[in-house]
Formats: sequence, structure tokens, C-alpha cells
Amino acid sequence: MKGKRFLAFLGLSLLLLAACSTINQKGKEILGRIDQISEKDKELMMKTGEALRSSFQDLTDEEEYYIGRSVSALILSRYQVWNNEAATRYLNLLVQAIALYSDRPEIFAGYHVLVLNSDEVNALSAPGGFIFVTRGLLRLCQDEDTLAGILAHEIGHISARHGLQAIKKSRLLEAFKLLASETAERLAPEKMARLTDIFEGTLDDIVVQLIERGYDRKAEFEADALALKTLKRMGYSEQGLIRFIEELEKKKEKASKLEGWLSTHPDPEDRLKRLQAEVSSGGRGLAILKIRTNRFRRVASAWK
Repeated sequence: MKGKRFLAFLGLSLLLLAACSTINQKGKEILGRIDQISEKDKELMMKTGEALRSSFQDLTDEEEYYIGRSVSALILSRYQVWNNEAATRYLNLLVQAIALYSDRPEIFAGYHVLVLNSDEVNALSAPGGFIFVTRGLLRLCQDEDTLAGILAHEIGHISARHGLQAIKKSRLLEAFKLLASETAERLAPEKMARLTDIFEGTLDDIVVQLIERGYDRKAEFEADALALKTLKRMGYSEQGLIRFIEELEKKKEKASKLEGWLSTHPDPEDRLKRLQAEVSSGGRGLAILKIRTNRFRRVASAWK
């Protein structure tokens, strides 16, 4: 198991390294001889580490997508996918329509949603357009406007590149430094052992950040604000997101232990105050259209 986890994150590190050096095609070379590091490779790794340390703004959409794919694999190692074709198709059509009205409508491979077969109330997003929602969260949604608000919030995280910060703050940078600092042509056994430990730790860093700890308050409030903008542009009622937060507030009062969304997001009361202030300053939300309610109910019966 430990070996598999290391290989998974070795793959992620190589994706990051290759992503930041697409023009020079260095990824292929390093994949072919990971145990041998030339002076040119060392220089590239140092530059990559510096680029990751300073900012992710220079990454292309394609590079971000491949990073997101690796992160998504980690998420799916913790959850089972709910294989319901109708619900998955509906959610993907909905998220793709909403994304067109977001601040970042076009990304490398588009936005995609998977439903996690869990009673936990949670939604997650990974870089590059990957969104995950649990069946427990779907059960709290009363209508399509509420669901649209949640998806718009996750699109907001992706649009603002919040997910990349989990990688930026992880121990992956230490791995790059270790690789680049090796003066011999081959990694010594003790350094390979240290590298394995770092990648193991990096795996935990990212999983904990996205699943257990969540984003900081600033990122969550920014995603809320971006969601409201998107909903207004598309004609969805902003009240949908507010209704969902109100449901979370009720759930929090009854819960003996905070899990899922409640444990990874700011206090629902704080979010409600901010959201209500935004909505009131921007005018009244549009009425919920009957057609949305009908199509939502046709699909929602599956996840009840």
C-alpha cells in the first residue's frame, strides 16, 4: 500500500514537473530515468520549485487539468462513486451551463461532476474543473436553484484556483529541493527513503486540505461572492444558495459532531450574513421557474 501511495505521488510530482516544462519536453526524460539527475535537470527542478513557490498563475489550463486529475484520484481513493447515469448526466449538463456564466467559462477539458456514494454532506473541487458532490448533500437540495448555487460555489473555487494552493503549501516543494540538491548522478538510498517520506506526507497534506480541513475563510467567502455573480448572470435565484446555508445551520444545531461541509466551511451564520447582504444590495432574486423545479424533481427522486 505504501509503495502504491508513493508511486501515485511520484506520478503527481512528475506531472507537475513536466507541466512546468512542456516546451522542453523534460517530463519524458525524467520519467525514463528518475534515478539519474543531470545538471540540466537539477536546474529545471529548482526553477520549477521556485515557480510553484511563488505563484500558480503561470500554469496553463492544460497543466492545471493534469494536476487536478491526480488530485481527483486521491479523492476517489477515499470515496466510492455513485453510478447513476441519469443523475450524473443532469449534474454535468447543469454545471456546464452554469460555468458559461462564470468568471472562467473555458478551461482545458471543461467542468465535470461526479456523485460520491456517501451520506456525508459535502462538495469538493479539484483544479482543472473536477467537482464532487455527495448524495448526502444532494438530499439537502430542495430545488434546482439550490443545487445551482452549490455548483456555482465550487466553480468559484476552480475559477479562483483555490485548489492549487493546497499543493503550493504542501511538502512537494521540499521534494523538488531534495531532488535538485543531489550532486551525485544517482540518488543515495537514504535520500530515496527521505523522498518517499516526503511524497507520503504530501499525499496527506492535500487530502487533509481538501477533504478534512477545507479552504480558509477568505477563499470560501470569495467562492460565495463569485457564485452569486454567476447565478445573477444566469438568472438563477440567489436565494437557492442562501436556503442551502440555512439548512446547514439547522443541521449544525442538531449535530453532535461536525462533519463534511460543516467541518470544512466557515460557520453557516457568518456566511448567511454576508450572502444576505450581497443579495439585498444587488436587488431581489428572480423567481424560481417551474420548469427547473419539474426537471429537478424527476432526477432528485433517485438520490432520496
